[in-house]
Amino acid sequence: MAEILHLSTFLRRPIFDQDGDRIGRVQDLVARLGDDAHPPIVGAVIRIEGRNLFVPIRKIGGLSEGRMTFEGSRVDLRRFERRPGELLLAEDLLARHLINLVRGRLIIANEIEIAQIDGRWEVVGVDPGRRPFFRRVLGQKMGQRVKADSIVDFASIEPFVSHVPTARLRIPYRKLSKLHPAQIADLVEQASHEEGEEIIEAVGLDRELEADVFEELDVTHQLEFLESRTDIDAARLLSRMEPDNAADLINEIDQDRRLPILEHLPAAQQLKVRNLLSYNADTAGGMMNTDFVSVPATATVAEALEAIRTSTAPAESLHAVFVLDENGLPIGAASVAPLVRARDSELALSVAKTQMTFVHPHWDLHRVARKMSDFNLTVLPVLDEEDGKMIGVITVDDLLEELLPQGWRREFGMTAAEE
Repeated sequence: MAEILHLSTFLRRPIFDQDGDRIGRVQDLVARLGDDAHPPIVGAVIRIEGRNLFVPIRKIGGLSEGRMTFEGSRVDLRRFERRPGELLLAEDLLARHLINLVRGRLIIANEIEIAQIDGRWEVVGVDPGRRPFFRRVLGQKMGQRVKADSIVDFASIEPFVSHVPTARLRIPYRKLSKLHPAQIADLVEQASHEEGEEIIEAVGLDRELEADVFEELDVTHQLEFLESRTDIDAARLLSRMEPDNAADLINEIDQDRRLPILEHLPAAQQLKVRNLLSYNADTAGGMMNTDFVSVPATATVAEALEAIRTSTAPAESLHAVFVLDENGLPIGAASVAPLVRARDSELALSVAKTQMTFVHPHWDLHRVARKMSDFNLTVLPVLDEEDGKMIGVITVDDLLEELLPQGWRREFGMTAAEE
């Protein structure tokens, strides 16, 4: 197994020539970001007589002994300038936030770990623990080597690079897209504004994912990242959100922007959002989603399952298919499991529960919660009080979102150190 060394072992330490004379001081190590899981170290920044100079890794020796030596014939006296894709390990990564893509959390790089693998020096990981922090801050040596099981593999890490002047790379969308939208939203909420912007910019390559992430953000961060967008761009984002979430967000936007953003929504989405805005946010009508799956009383099981497959309603609303009579009134609700188990030729109504449980749009949050809890429901229909027609559904995840306190994930979640 490769021997792992701390970056701090070399920082602000002397570099010697081949005769053992001190020629300068190590300021930083330079790595190159790219497709490598472990970025290669391409050189060091050395301070000699008040100038920061670059020494390529091929002219550096002694790293494995923790004593850096210059093995070239002469030092290039041109001042160090970053090249595109290069990171200074201490300046750009040390003591900064990084994304742990495996855990979906931010960690702080209290130490950077390097190792020589197949003859090449690479950045192999970071140590987010408290011990490296105290060693770095207090200047305690505490040993220059570290056990491999105490670090986070750099292959599972993504750094923030927007603060790096020459960085052409940004957080790769393909890596973030492997996380759940709620995990990405947690990252944004834990990060600084600049770091959050970098995450939002990355997920913006997938407009649907961007909308999903926005739905998971708390109101404070939603407004923060909408502030710099034009009304048209804001409407474009809201048009991809679920109507109930879009209505909730419009209610929070400054009053002078609400109508312009609303008017830029596509007609179908605008109608749904306007209808939802007519209800108090803490009522069944304010919580409901107007997209759900329904079939006529004559529909077979096969037709009901096909309706689920082709529906554009959110996945949470697809746990049940509602059967309507010839007047459009609900007469039964069939959950997915009985439909899958039934024969295709059977009527969907034959496997549906005909003693339907429902709420009306002006019922308050606690009344809705009791109804869902008493009948053990994940999808609850909302019926119009006047004509009895079905106007929406409340899903259990939306109910929990309303019941839990603002910022509950940060309040009850573990910190990186606690993990």
